[in-house]
Amino acid sequence: MSGLRGVVLTVRFLCEIAMLVALAYWGFHVFEGSMAYVAGIGAPLVAIVVWAEFVAPKARHPVSIPARLAIEDSLFLLTTIALVAADRAGLAIVFAVAAFVTSSLNAWTEVREGPASS
Repeated sequence: MSGLRGVVLTVRFLCEIAMLVALAYWGFHVFEGSMAYVAGIGAPLVAIVVWAEFVAPKARHPVSIPARLAIEDSLFLLTTIALVAADRAGLAIVFAVAAFVTSSLNAWTEVREGPASS
């Protein structure tokens, strides 16, 4: 694995964690009462399930790189929208740039160097 691939995978992992934190933040800050718990816990859980099923290196249902990129970027887009809805537009921009650039670089380096070894 090249140095670039290692950096890309590290930043991608950090974006995954940021996605889960941002979705929880959105749920707990946009909603009130029991809905805050449903959204604040449910949104990250849904993202975890989708990621584990289709996007993760050891996904239960691996898909092609273009399909994985579409799923991954859809999750990142929903997270960006959630941050804007939670009045965190600045964080949304930083997250979106980091997530989408890293997502694209990950796909590019995977095509160039092959999947990350586990």
